[in-house]
This record gives sequence, structure tokens and C-alpha cells, in this order.
Amino acid sequence: MDNFDVIIVGGGLAGLVAAAELGDRGKRVALIDQEPGHFLGGQAFWSLGGLFLVDTPEQRRMGIRDSRELALNDWMGSARFDRKQDYWPRKWAEAYVDFAAGEMRSWLHGMGMRWFPVVGWAERGGSFADGHGNSVPRFHLTWGVGPGVVEPFETRVRDHAATGRITLKFRHRCSAILTENGAVTGVSGEILADDLSLRGQSTNRDVTGEFEFRAPSVLITSGGIGGNLDLVREAWPRERLGEPPQQMISGVPAHVDGRMIAIAQDAGARTINTDRMWHYTEGIRNWDPIWPNHGIRILPGPSSMWFDAEGNRLPPPCMPGFDTLSTLREILATGHHYSWFVMTQKILKKEVALSGSEQNPDFASRSWFEVIRQRVLNRKATPAVEAFKEHGEDFVVADTLEELVEGMNRLGTVSLELEKLRAQIVARDSQVNNPFTKDAQLMAIHAARNYRGDRLMRTAKPHRILDPKNGPLIAVRLSIITRKTLGGLETDLNGQVFNPSGELVPGLFAAGEVSGFGGGGYHGYNALEGSFLGGCIYSGRQAGRATSIA
Repeated sequence: MDNFDVIIVGGGLAGLVAAAELGDRGKRVALIDQEPGHFLGGQAFWSLGGLFLVDTPEQRRMGIRDSRELALNDWMGSARFDRKQDYWPRKWAEAYVDFAAGEMRSWLHGMGMRWFPVVGWAERGGSFADGHGNSVPRFHLTWGVGPGVVEPFETRVRDHAATGRITLKFRHRCSAILTENGAVTGVSGEILADDLSLRGQSTNRDVTGEFEFRAPSVLITSGGIGGNLDLVREAWPRERLGEPPQQMISGVPAHVDGRMIAIAQDAGARTINTDRMWHYTEGIRNWDPIWPNHGIRILPGPSSMWFDAEGNRLPPPCMPGFDTLSTLREILATGHHYSWFVMTQKILKKEVALSGSEQNPDFASRSWFEVIRQRVLNRKATPAVEAFKEHGEDFVVADTLEELVEGMNRLGTVSLELEKLRAQIVARDSQVNNPFTKDAQLMAIHAARNYRGDRLMRTAKPHRILDPKNGPLIAVRLSIITRKTLGGLETDLNGQVFNPSGELVPGLFAAGEVSGFGGGGYHGYNALEGSFLGGCIYSGRQAGRATSIA
């Protein structure tokens, strides 16, 4: 039995940030995780590394005028807080926007973090100014992608571990939070057998022993439920999104299993907003998988035509990159679990990017030469995208629409009508000869190209899809891909957890996705992108600096 000041359960980004801050304060910390040591960094390692930042030098250099007020308006319009239990989530949202518009960039920059100069415009909304979406580009891609975000915090933690201030306990699975007279006193669980599986792969659950650690404070940073499809379906908001899809693919490793949520509840914690979740609609099956049911999300530009499983074009705001949950509802309303992108090679080259650090080796390498070679000078799409086009089971490539539809019908469960699809594409193509249009998607494309970042790297010049010189034609079958839990353990601004009676649980704290990235759901109903990693960083820092933690 060992004694510490604080025990952190979970070695992902939020846990690393909190541990680094606690180590800086001279606290004796145990950081435990059920996975091996080379998994340190958790899900954040696999991310694209985008951060929601406000009014930055990167934005100003790209001609973007942003402000704390505009960002807060966008956040609240997207969150749509409407419940009594949204008190703390709203407080967290306001505090995070203040952080993102204030010291966040300079603090991270001081640790060596840098960002790609072209700011991305994610989750654009597509409805009203007071509704969902980012009014301006705010997605700051970290140089080094996910590992580049993890690195400065992991370095600080390992430095503290070298001095003995932080103790790293891998293959330690927490199964109980210990309490006495309602106050937390430590954790207990099982020691798992060593495992040499590659990072992200499923590891064994063979028990070799037991452990019990004591501390007056326990901080849970164990992540969400996205790797456990049974829990996702159990929490699915059927009245709001419809029935969960018959088939989903997993955007996170299997160790994102949600098991600590129930363990925290057993210790007196309250969860709120568990029906709020964030799953993407542009998932494709990884042809070279790492974890079970491994999916990759396409990060689309605005030009691909989007059809449901029956061949009907999705209505605005269900356009690529605009409104994730509206599109999810629209797709599920058809009764099918998939949809289709139809594009040209020109669109694929300019607009199709893939989520994940492993799919973006040029950004991961922090090499300007590689970024320019792969994304500007290359006559094809990036090698990772071209590999999916060649090997991915969801891709159909053809020279004619007839051949394309034949291939789509081999993949889909619904037989598409060639002339129905042709009529919709021809109608769209008729609008591209001049800058005037009544097609909402083409309006959005013209608007996107007003931003020089999109014109340079993310939005193809409007062209006729059925013109052979723009080909070949490409169709992509898209699945629902799980990703983020937007609700979770209710906390105050220090990360201290509430019980069902609304009282703080002495010694129990939470940060990151397990707390809905702060307060039990600081996104509300919708996310604005870059706010997942950003939320882990901010909530981990808050807990690590809290005066109420031991």
C-alpha cells in the first residue's frame, strides 16, 4: 500500500496536463493507467492536433477578424444550454472561451508548441448567426499533430518522474475508488500482465495481482465511451437523433471503454447530460486497422455531393463540414446506416483529408518540405488518401457515372437508380458556369473560396462533376463513426465532482472527456472542433492548479 497526495486515473492528455501542474506544485502524484507505458497520451496521440483558439496571430495573418465576444456567441449558439443542470457546463464554456481568447496560445507557445499558419474552418454551421457553427476559421492545426500536443506535457511528467515526484503505474486497472465517511481515500484494482502490443491495439486483461493506493484526492481522467459501442447505444438520444445505426465503426481505441464512469458513480459521483454525444457521419473503414472496428474520419472540404443511401441529395445545412448532428439526424431518418460522397479526382486532391496523426505524416514530421510536396506540388491527393482510394473497401472509382453507380450498388444495401443520381448531378453542374447560383452548396463553396486559406488548400475551384477532364469519378460509402462523449461527471470550476444531492464529494475530481471536458458537458449539444483537445488541456490544468486538491 502506497501513499500519495493525489492519484490520477488515466494517462491521456487531461491526466498528463494535471500531473504536470501538480508536479510543478511539489505534490507527490501517482498516475495509473490500465494500458502499457508506450500508450501514454491516450486518445490524444491519435488526433489531428487541432485546437480551438481565438484572435490569434495565425488568424490575423490570414485576414480573420475574431474576438472573444464572437467566439462566445458561436459557442452558446451551438451549445443551446436548456437544462437546470447546465449551470456548471455554462460556467465552464465561458471560462474556456476566456482561456482560448486569452493566455492559452502564449502558454502553449512557451512550452514549444507551434501551429500550421493556415487556420482551418471546421463545423461551419450553415443556418443563422445565432445558431450552431464557427463564424470564422478557428481550427489551429498543431505542428506535429496529436503527438505534438502531447509532447510538452509528457516531457514535464517524465521529468517529474525522474525526480520521484510523480510515480507512473502502468497496467494498473482501477476497479474501486475508496471512501471513508463520504470522503475519498484512495483507489484499488488489479495489476494486469505486461503487453507488448503496438500502441492503440487491444491489450490483454490477464490479472497478475492487486493494488491499493492511498491519497486524500483522486482525479479521474479516464476518457469517454466511444470505444464501447454497447454504452454508446445505451446512452443514444433516440428522441433527438433517432434510432442508433445498425452498424457503426469506432473512431477511438478499445481502451476508451467508459468503465470509470460507473466506478465514480459507485463512489458518490453524479453524471449529467449523458445523452449528449458527438459522432461523425463521414467514417470509412481503415484498410490497415490498428484497433478493432477501426474507422477513419474524412475531413471534407465543401464540394463533394452528399447523397443518402437511397440516392437523395442531402438538404442544407447537411453539407460537408457544416453541421454534424443535423446531418446525423438526416441520415438516420432514412432508416439506413450509411450515406455517399460523390466527387471528382480534383475534389479528392484538394479537399479530402483524413483525421488522425498516422494519416498525416507530413504534418507529424513538422517538415515544410513534406507538406508542400504532398499537398501543393503533388498532382494526386496525399499518399494516405490515395492509399484509401486504392485499398479502402468504401471507395468506388470509375470513368463514367454508369460504372460508378454499378460499383456503389455492389457496396450498398439499397440499389441506386442511375438516372435519378444523374439528374441531381446535372442540375448541380448547370450552376457552375458563373458566380451566380441558387444552389446552397455552391453558394457555400463561393463563400469558402473568399477565405484565402480555403482557396489555397481546402476548396477546389467549382467545376462540372460529370466533365471527364475532372475525373475519374469517385464515390465513398460513409459510415457513422463514434468519437466523443459530451456529458459526464458534474464538476465545479476546480474539477471537483458533485454528488446527486448537489454537494461536492470530498477529494474526488475529474477532468477531460469523463467530465464532458468540464462541468459535465461544456459543449452543450454541439461541438465546434478543436475543443476536445482544448478541453482536455484546460480542464486538466484547472484540476492540477486547484487549491482544493491535496
